[in-house]
Amino acid sequence: MEKIKYDNSRRSFITQAGLLALGSGMPQCLVAEGASKKPDPIIDIHQHIHYHARTDEQMIAHQLAMGITTTILLPAGRPVNSASTHQGVSNGLQAQVGGNAESYLFAKEHRKQYRFGVCAVPDASDALYEIEKYLKLGALLIGELKFGVAPDSAEMHKIYQMAQHYDVPVLMHWQHGMYNYGFDRFYKILEQYPRVNFIGHAQTWWANIDKNHSDQSVLYPKGAMVPGGITDRYLSDYPNMYGDLSAGSGLNALTRDEDFTRAFFERHQGKLLFGSDCADVVGRGRECDGAQIIAVVRRLSASGNIERKLLYENAKKLFKL
Repeated sequence: MEKIKYDNSRRSFITQAGLLALGSGMPQCLVAEGASKKPDPIIDIHQHIHYHARTDEQMIAHQLAMGITTTILLPAGRPVNSASTHQGVSNGLQAQVGGNAESYLFAKEHRKQYRFGVCAVPDASDALYEIEKYLKLGALLIGELKFGVAPDSAEMHKIYQMAQHYDVPVLMHWQHGMYNYGFDRFYKILEQYPRVNFIGHAQTWWANIDKNHSDQSVLYPKGAMVPGGITDRYLSDYPNMYGDLSAGSGLNALTRDEDFTRAFFERHQGKLLFGSDCADVVGRGRECDGAQIIAVVRRLSASGNIERKLLYENAKKLFKL
C-alpha cells in the first residue's frame, strides 16, 4: 500500500515537471487556455442516497467519478404497509433508499453539488402534507413515484394538482404489473394537466419506445426497433412529457439498436434528461450504468449540441437550475 502511494507520488512529480518544462516553451496564451479549460458540466436527475446501503462517501465518490456537477436526489416515502407498497415490498423504493429528511439534509449540507426531490406513498394519510412540506423547503420535483397505483386514481390526481400549484415536474417509475398501472392510458393525464411536466422512467417506459413491443410482461426486450411506440408518441405529441435515460432499462433501450437511438436522440433532443440511477460504488466502466449511459450519449449524439442538451441543458432548463 505504501509502495503504491510512493510510486504514484513519484509519477505525479515527474509528470508535473514534464508539463512545466513543456509549458515553458509554449506561448503563454496556449498554456493559460489549457489550464483554464474545464470539463463540460453534467446534471444527474436521478440518484438515491443510501442506495442498497451505499454510504454517503461512496455516493459522493461515485458521482465525482462519473463527472457529475449537479445531482438530484430522489427519496423514498416513509415506510407504509399498504396496497400501493405491496404490503411493504416497495418501501425504500424497493432498494433501501433513504427518505425525504435524509435527502434534504444531505443536499442542504452539500448544496453546491446536490439538490433534492420529495416522495410520498400516494394513499398514505399524510402524503400531501409530506410533499408540500418539502416543496416549501425547495424540492425540485415529486418522485420518483414507484407505487402500485393507477395513474388516474384520486390519490394521484391530488399529487398532480400539487405539482401544478408548485410548478414542479413529476417523475414516474413505469413497470408493468408492479408500479403505475395503465401506461397506455396515461395520455389522458398528460392532456388533463398540460401545465405539469411529467418524466417517464423504468422498464415499461423504455420498452415502449418500440412500435413492435406488444408483450408488456417483457421488461428488457432485445433487438431492432421501429419508431412509433407509445413512449415515442408521448414524447412527440405532448410538450409536457420528458424521458429519464437512467438505469439498466434505459441502458438496454439505448444500446439494443444504435441506429434507432441516433434518430431517437435527434427526434427528442429537447425532451431527454440524463439520469444514472445506479447503486454501484465505482462510477466508471461496465460496472456503472450511469457511466455507460454517458458514453452512449456521447457516442450516438449526432452533434455536440444534442449531447449537451441531454447531459446538461435540458435538465438545467426544466429544473430552473
